[in-house]
Amino acid sequence: MSFNNVVDRAEERLIALLLTVMTLISFTQVVARYVFNYSFVWALELVTYLFAWLIFLGMSYGVRVGGHIGVDALVKSLSPAAARAVGIVATVLCMVYAVIVFYGGWIYVAKMMEIGIMAQDIPIPQWVPRLILPIGYGLLFLRFAQVLYRLIAGKEVHLLGDEVKEALKLRTDDAEPPRQGQS
Repeated sequence: MSFNNVVDRAEERLIALLLTVMTLISFTQVVARYVFNYSFVWALELVTYLFAWLIFLGMSYGVRVGGHIGVDALVKSLSPAAARAVGIVATVLCMVYAVIVFYGGWIYVAKMMEIGIMAQDIPIPQWVPRLILPIGYGLLFLRFAQVLYRLIAGKEVHLLGDEVKEALKLRTDDAEPPRQGQS
């Protein structure tokens, strides 16, 4: 199994785990509050941290599966070579952005470690949940690097997914062929 496959599977499983844990905590909190008139003090803070992790992991996952939306009407009007060149420039700019935020996130987490602030309701240092900033943007950089490789190698023409093409493909896949004797 390649490194990319390991990262892909880990990313997908972690996203699924985060969604599951968030749902269970939220459901348990609602039942506890409205049935037993009791509230877990730590539930909201934990769900907030898990949601942040979900968002930052989800942005790299979105790049990997081509799930991010964008306005690409102008790019689609270009020739494939020009569209590929625009895609390469856009991808490089996205990688630069990811590096800048990764570096800023790294500095931020280091400062949080140095200061030693604890979370409000959970007995953990605040830098632990905020570690997702450099992790998420590191993964985002990796995903954009994969896109850049595919663009340069000519395996892909566009940076964004093509929602119209996917919708038409799904519609075609779902359409049943007419039965005999029907038109």
